[in-house]
Amino acid sequence: MTDLARGMAVGVEEEFHVVDLGTRQLVPRAGLLLQQLPPDRFTQELHRSVVEANTRPCTSLEDLSRELTGLRADAVAAADGLGLGIVAAGTVPLVDPETMKISPDPRYEQMLADYQALAREQLICGTQVHAEVRDRDLAVAVTHRLAPWLPPLLALSCSSPYWMGADTGYASFRSMVWQRWPTAGPAARFESAEEYDAMVDELIRSGVISDPGMLYFDVRPSAHVPTVELRVCDACPRVDDIVLIAGLFRALVSRELDALAAGGPRSAAEESVRTELVRAASWRAARSGLDGELVDPVEGVPRPARTVVGRMVEGLRPQLEESGDWALVSSLASRALADGGSAARQREAFRRGGRLTDVVDLLLAETRSPAGTRTLADTRYGDRRLAAAGR
Repeated sequence: MTDLARGMAVGVEEEFHVVDLGTRQLVPRAGLLLQQLPPDRFTQELHRSVVEANTRPCTSLEDLSRELTGLRADAVAAADGLGLGIVAAGTVPLVDPETMKISPDPRYEQMLADYQALAREQLICGTQVHAEVRDRDLAVAVTHRLAPWLPPLLALSCSSPYWMGADTGYASFRSMVWQRWPTAGPAARFESAEEYDAMVDELIRSGVISDPGMLYFDVRPSAHVPTVELRVCDACPRVDDIVLIAGLFRALVSRELDALAAGGPRSAAEESVRTELVRAASWRAARSGLDGELVDPVEGVPRPARTVVGRMVEGLRPQLEESGDWALVSSLASRALADGGSAARQREAFRRGGRLTDVVDLLLAETRSPAGTRTLADTRYGDRRLAAAGR
């Protein structure tokens, strides 16, 4: 492992929907909630129905889990006192679009004026993971090399089957809403940070975007901190799933940094990544999540999701063992594959109860729950279960 990869910190930006506990509907009351929360850890988003929490950088996944759990506890406690609930999911089923409002910020108000329906319908929440890469040229080089491996990470996060009161047929409809933005999706390959920054300047000069923060690529070098930022994932009801995705993303970044340092070919896949195939693979992941097939990142053919994820985790074992994450990540991956993902759990809740309020109640409960302690106690079984899943 290179010096750049060793001890790599990770951090998470997690977005939450704000719902009324009486009606279970999305409500534009994030401003009231934010008044009760520390401003250095929580902030507003485009819509007044969303609150964002920011962890500190962590070198340990266990510390990251504690950070995420603590921030959720703070948000839930503040919401309880206001008759509100906090939901970590890509979408919530019950929304009256006519009641939604943009947050009071000149940048957001300009976005509404420029993008109209795209801004009004941005009633979605995501999870962003930052992995520390202090050399910006390497950060740019890594982003393109990571692209084929992002759809399986999306599949692990899929939590948005419902949109505006209806089952969309997708595991992540948030992804479909997100892809409408002019700078969303996989990024092209750039030879240097200078070339990448020149592209950003050209986009701003075109007037289509107004600042670097409006680059919504699936993965990008951060505009304000020395990290590579994963942006493709839904918000996740379970903290364990965020920890799993963060551990896998850090291992992927570490593997590609090692490959760049060695000057050899890509670790798995060709040097030239086809953005068309990455976009198609992302659609496949959004459509079926962990319930169907994914596009194999190496061979470009459909395979069962549990096989693709299992092989990806096994392929990252050297990096996960080097960072001390193998036992935890393999166990969390086994649990995620066994449980089938949030979208499936939401549909099962609706099938049992027949009401969308049952789906919201499930999401409220999972968001409120602490990190899955049984997985931490169960890590010694991760190798065996993961090997079975990957077959």
